[in-house]
Amino acid sequence: MNLHEYQGKDILSSFGVRIQRGIVAKNANEAVAAAKQLTAETGTGWYVIKAQVHAGGRGKGGGVKLAKSLKEVEEVSGKMIGMQLITPQTSAEGKKVHQVLVAEDVYYPGASETSEFYVSVLLNRGTGRNMIMYSTEGGMDIETVAEETPHLIFTEEIDPSTGILPFQARRIAFNLGLEGNAFKEMTKFVTNLYTAYVASDASLFEINPVLKTSDDKIMAVDAKVTIDDNALYRHKDYLNLRDLREESAIEVEAGALGLNYVDLDGNVGCMVNGAGLAMATMDLIKQAGGEPANFLDVGGTADAARVEAAFSIILKDPAVKAILINIFGGIVRCDRVAQGIIDAYKNMGNIDVPIIVRLQGTNADIAKKLIDDSGLDVMSATEFQEAADKVQSVLA
Repeated sequence: MNLHEYQGKDILSSFGVRIQRGIVAKNANEAVAAAKQLTAETGTGWYVIKAQVHAGGRGKGGGVKLAKSLKEVEEVSGKMIGMQLITPQTSAEGKKVHQVLVAEDVYYPGASETSEFYVSVLLNRGTGRNMIMYSTEGGMDIETVAEETPHLIFTEEIDPSTGILPFQARRIAFNLGLEGNAFKEMTKFVTNLYTAYVASDASLFEINPVLKTSDDKIMAVDAKVTIDDNALYRHKDYLNLRDLREESAIEVEAGALGLNYVDLDGNVGCMVNGAGLAMATMDLIKQAGGEPANFLDVGGTADAARVEAAFSIILKDPAVKAILINIFGGIVRCDRVAQGIIDAYKNMGNIDVPIIVRLQGTNADIAKKLIDDSGLDVMSATEFQEAADKVQSVLA
């Protein structure tokens, strides 16, 4: 579950991580009120207006603006709220901005120059350990840094049995070239950041940039946070942070129906039971010259109602030119699935795209006969290659 910047910052602050303070506003009047409140609380005279959408690169699309007066706050927020923000991480149509974060100015003049760093905490799947990835090149796309200057990216792996140790926090601060109070602040920052990551059951905390202010404070100016969905039962309060407007409408609908669905950009819809078989089916479609339009795992209860729900979700995608149903009958019987497909097809009326059904496992022979004798415009297959050939023929 992805969070907005302001939500991620709230979590960070609760674990003692210093943040750039801000207030969320849903219209221009609220933005002005937020700016006045920030001035009263922090003394800031300038304000940063940030679009709150689940996408990076907001500044490149005009989603981060500096306002030097309350009038500018009103003008900038008024234009930003309601706009379709297009960034390198959104689709061509962009994302609608429903709210903005009015934040304090933290790039004020002082005794030293400000510096920006990159710090993230995530799982290293190769070692099965969490790691802190960091760089002196804050404010830039980390992918660009990795490609052009990989020697400027450092990693610190954390033993889960001990958590982050003091010497590791000090090494991070040293590699970032800090000294004095900024060095001490950074060790505290990364320690509290790692604590927040573990305690919130996150799969990602990305802070870009982490700012060293002109008076040597270390703070999170941005926050990209992803919470592990599988751990939400331990964080029921986080469920209220979910913004369905930022998610794919078709994925939200599928989730409400109990289907494991991920929307993709292909032309062949998939309906499969089991995640592993679903991945193999996507490979099969690629080999047949198609592109998977979705990942859809109907689970072990592929009855008529569930199959009909899956059909309705797949057919919402206008790019789908064929549907491949690939079911392995282990616990679930293939003949029951076949009957579910037939019943769902009849309930839905005419389906305009070709359907290829491959059923293997318990009662597969009975299932094939049911499909073949149904009189419906459905092609049955037994082997993987046979299914691939039929997918290829309908796409030709």
